[in-house]
Amino acid sequence: MTENTQQQTAPITELPTQYAPAEVEGPLYQRWVERGYFEADAKSEKPPYTVVIPPPNVTGSLHLGHAFEHTLIDALTRRKRMQGFETLWQPGMDHAGIATQNVVERELAKEGKSRHDLGREAFVERVWQWKAESGGQISGQMKRLGDGVAWSRERFTMDEGLSQAVQTIFKKLYDDELIYRAERIINWCPRCLTAISDIEVEYQDDDGELVSIRYGEGDDSLVVATTRAETMLGDTAVAVHPDDERYKHLVGKQIKLPLTDRTIPVVADTHVDPEFGTGAVKVTPAHDPNDFEIGQRHNLPNLAVMDERAIITAHGPFQGLDRLEARSAIVAALRAEGRIVAEKRPYTHSVGHCSRCKTTIEPRLSMQWWVKVGPLAQAAGDAVRDGKVKIHPQEMEKRYFDWVDNLHDWCISRQLWWGHRIPVWYGPNGEVVCVGPDEQPPTGEGWHQDTDVLDTWFSSGLWPFSTLGWPERTESLEKFYPNSVLVTGYDILFFWVARMMMFGLYAMDGTPPFHTIALHGMVRDQNGKKMSKSFGNVVNPLDWMDTYGSDAVRFTLARGANPGVDVPIGEDWVQASSKFANKIWNATRFALMNGATVEGPLPDASEMSATDRWILSRLNKTVADVDAFYDDYQFSKLSDALYHFAWDEVFDWYVELSKTTFFAGGEGARVSGRVLGEVLDVMLRLLHPVVPFVTETLWTTLTGGESVVIADWPKDSGFRDAAAEQEIALVQRVITEVRRFRKEQGLQDAQKVPARLTLDGTALAAHEAAIRQILRLQPEGEGFSATASLPVAGATVALDLSGTIDVEAERKRLAKDLAAAEKEKAQANGKLGNEAFLAKAPDNVVDKIRGRLAKADEDIARIRTQLATLPQA
Repeated sequence: MTENTQQQTAPITELPTQYAPAEVEGPLYQRWVERGYFEADAKSEKPPYTVVIPPPNVTGSLHLGHAFEHTLIDALTRRKRMQGFETLWQPGMDHAGIATQNVVERELAKEGKSRHDLGREAFVERVWQWKAESGGQISGQMKRLGDGVAWSRERFTMDEGLSQAVQTIFKKLYDDELIYRAERIINWCPRCLTAISDIEVEYQDDDGELVSIRYGEGDDSLVVATTRAETMLGDTAVAVHPDDERYKHLVGKQIKLPLTDRTIPVVADTHVDPEFGTGAVKVTPAHDPNDFEIGQRHNLPNLAVMDERAIITAHGPFQGLDRLEARSAIVAALRAEGRIVAEKRPYTHSVGHCSRCKTTIEPRLSMQWWVKVGPLAQAAGDAVRDGKVKIHPQEMEKRYFDWVDNLHDWCISRQLWWGHRIPVWYGPNGEVVCVGPDEQPPTGEGWHQDTDVLDTWFSSGLWPFSTLGWPERTESLEKFYPNSVLVTGYDILFFWVARMMMFGLYAMDGTPPFHTIALHGMVRDQNGKKMSKSFGNVVNPLDWMDTYGSDAVRFTLARGANPGVDVPIGEDWVQASSKFANKIWNATRFALMNGATVEGPLPDASEMSATDRWILSRLNKTVADVDAFYDDYQFSKLSDALYHFAWDEVFDWYVELSKTTFFAGGEGARVSGRVLGEVLDVMLRLLHPVVPFVTETLWTTLTGGESVVIADWPKDSGFRDAAAEQEIALVQRVITEVRRFRKEQGLQDAQKVPARLTLDGTALAAHEAAIRQILRLQPEGEGFSATASLPVAGATVALDLSGTIDVEAERKRLAKDLAAAEKEKAQANGKLGNEAFLAKAPDNVVDKIRGRLAKADEDIARIRTQLATLPQA
């Protein structure tokens, strides 16, 4: 039915009675790596399939977000490898400038030292030493998860090749006048002493104060409100909307700035919202990004009043105070002068914090290096608009366009020592020279290199092509660029993804870095709450792997992965996935012990029973469904399809329906054994990309093949048998109805009941033995009395329940249930017959009552049937 070129005939060895993930997973993964299954050959004639790993920080460890994303990528690449693609999953790590520098600085602090005690060269050497000894523990954890990456190609964003790529593109952008140096407002961390990117700023609601301050005197005064009173020392204007009648008489005038000997102008600017607050805002161009823009438009001076540690530098009584100390002192001084019009405490508002050290960030005017993103962002937007790159799910396109179409120039310099140093030299007479990777920097007295390093996102933005050898036109670059798909979280769509798009299109002659961007959501706890140390709900996936196995964690994550939607996860769900892995193990073990085999050709359909044809029809339908879900990145749906096919259709139905055939032996058992072997072979290959470890053990045992990693991906043969599916549906209906009746009568699952089956003339006749075995129905013997009769699916199942239940007690219970159902029906009919009620009630309420009525009718019919089938007293 399906192809499997790796399959070999071999004797089937017996499986252990229990699956022990801890004993299986490590050795299996090591064998895969040693045999080179995950490596990629640039010389191969196979079609390429390339995915880069979103490079984890060298300081990082595996968290649930990593495990989630890696599971999805691994599933995609394992399937493509089985489909015959030359598959490259490119691994590597990011040097994580600020995070890594902080880690090493903390280590130095334990020795009573700072990086300045060591000096730049010695400190950088210390960081490299830390990386060699302690960095990269996440690599070992990725192996625990089963990541099928090409380890021989592992890259680091500061290795020699990637450093050359960084210097090359910096030089190219600089020569094309797309990189420049200018004084602008940036996010500044007074603790880390560096500019930080927007993604490194975490916003949280803090309790602060909102104070309203009167500027000016008498009729020439106005009131402004601020949460950062300390910045008023750097005010160079007050702005109002040009159409605001309240302040038109003040526009162009000078007013006195409190606590200083300066006057500042009142300017008219459309940025001001006249409906917000008093309609007047203080303008501090050196300490606020919006104020900086206003200042640019009105040629206002930029007056910095804080240094890099957020200490007040303005002359006067507040000089030398920390910003927060100055805030309190300034408010007190204003209050003393009668300048405070109103105070609100606490005033909860969103405040940015450094994601690394949690210090409140300070907007600060600073001389920095910038990328002019206009033309680059335009190309990144057009690539999606033109269909060169598809975003999945498509509704995320709007968020992408909202971002790239409104990008501001990107600050790429960081005041750190760990990172790619900016390749610019300054001369004694103001010369500025940008040096490429093959050029010699200028030497001589007075020449020095820029002390800043590049933003980490600058080098990670080159990841799809720098890891393949760019700027050299290597075989790997020619073979594996562009990437087939980028799998990443929607949270970094704006940062990493946009930068890769801009750089890829720019460096690779208009070829985007990937064909598809597949966005997933964030992992949350089982209640949908964000995982956070402060909430106490952070989970270490390694703990779950230790307890339940990596396959269980992977299957849970994949089963929750709907495109672009957050993923709740709880331990109960991982435990359930562990039970699924054990079910696969135990059921396959049973099948192997009872004749399942892959030896010889699959019998012709004419030799098969309806049960055999049914499961093969369902198998091929599942292959088609799983393929369609993979191609649409519907991991949740494909996982659900595999779960229900394996557990429900193969194990709960096919194996159970076939037991009588296996026990009887002969030709029927041989045919069904070969069919079951085929089903298990294909099912295990379908499951492998998501649950690789248990499927490897079972598949190699079943088939004798070398490894399921390199087995052929199943193909839909097109075999369908509608008649067999209808026939087995009838069998399932009979069994389900009788099971429900037995349960309602309080019978135990294992309790045997005498029964007469009237199946003649129906498609059910051939399945009587299976029906009796599954339902524990004994043949009717002497003295058989049909105390209950169930007509179902054109057949009749008559049961002798005498002696098995308390008839009188059961009759009373059913009578009580019937009365309740009839009362529910009467109430529903009463409401639905009330015209006044129907005129006022919302549609959803009316629909709910109609549903209650239908349920009541169904219950009444069922209970009456049960009463009628009870033995007569």
